[in-house]
Amino acid sequence: MAPETVYLDYAASAPLRVEALAAQRAYDEAPYAGANPNSLHTLGREAARALDGARRDLVRALGGGFRPSDVVFTSGGTESNNLALLGLAEATRARASRRNRVIVSTIEHDSVLDVRGALRERGFEVELAPAGRDGIVRADALSGLLDERTALVSVMYANNETGVIQPVGKLARLAHAAGAVFHTDAVQAFGHVPLELSDVDAVSVAAHKLGGPVGVGALVVRGRTPLRPLSFGGGQEGGRRAGTQDVRGALAFAAVSRACAARLSEDRAFVSARAEALYERLCAPGTGIVPTTSEAVDAGRLPGIVSILVPEVDSETLILALDQEGFEVSAASACSSGSLDASHVLLAMGVPRNEALGSLRISFDERVGEDALHRFSDTLVRIVAERSRHR
Repeated sequence: MAPETVYLDYAASAPLRVEALAAQRAYDEAPYAGANPNSLHTLGREAARALDGARRDLVRALGGGFRPSDVVFTSGGTESNNLALLGLAEATRARASRRNRVIVSTIEHDSVLDVRGALRERGFEVELAPAGRDGIVRADALSGLLDERTALVSVMYANNETGVIQPVGKLARLAHAAGAVFHTDAVQAFGHVPLELSDVDAVSVAAHKLGGPVGVGALVVRGRTPLRPLSFGGGQEGGRRAGTQDVRGALAFAAVSRACAARLSEDRAFVSARAEALYERLCAPGTGIVPTTSEAVDAGRLPGIVSILVPEVDSETLILALDQEGFEVSAASACSSGSLDASHVLLAMGVPRNEALGSLRISFDERVGEDALHRFSDTLVRIVAERSRHR
């Protein structure tokens, strides 16, 4: 990125933290660098010990009473979610054949929602738990879908577009009352807010969302929870995920997890204050910009995600105009078949399509300065005003 560029797309992938770089350098200089942690020789055992240390650090940062042996290292959030949906559902059905239903929410990441087809091909019924206009999946909405045939419920910890935090503990307890397993995608939340996971059976996390390297993540599954592997060819990760582990990436993930956990309260308060100030500037009367969810502050949301709508201008136009001014943001929408369409998350929340087409997600952490956010807000307000006058 050019020096003048202000990167505000941390929710897509955060820049590497110094702790990750230091951990990678330390690995590169270690005698066991490049050794296979599954080998029996000395360097292999040293690599295995380092990998086990990464597991310990990760579960300490995660909380929820998980054990190091519960960690299954993966290539990232998408693989973790795929493994959770298919592996947990199939293993649960193997224990009780009547359990052939899976429930996911309408606001999940595509790495959860796009597994529905594969689940159906395997003979599962898939139901969708709705979210309200405030972006929250409520207990009564889930309760009406649960029955004795439910194998798995998956509801994300916090939404990657709106930042709205879900009542995961309450939803997990409902799932357990029906005899189902509960998984949460905490990829966007981990390292940014304290997680309440004591009632959760499995959780997905990824390094690059908090400043670790791209290409490493984990599915953390309690020892009592059944999980069928999706890959075969080795006994790695307790037989749950075949393939030689990325020790270098795991150590960097563990390092940023430790760092974020150590300053979580301080950074959360700091970033939240900046986000609230940005909402106030952007959504001031007369700007033509509105928050995606007016109730999100009371419900709780991730500190570094600012989700807004510009009903009169499409997000693609705004992103390109901001890019020319040196600001990198994203839309809460996906490019499909060459055309920018409205976000499935916002549509599921009941946002009118014409408004959802003008969504923007601004995301950052404590490393983005206040001056940069002020310049961004001034630039966006000006761009929206210019576009409105042209209309």
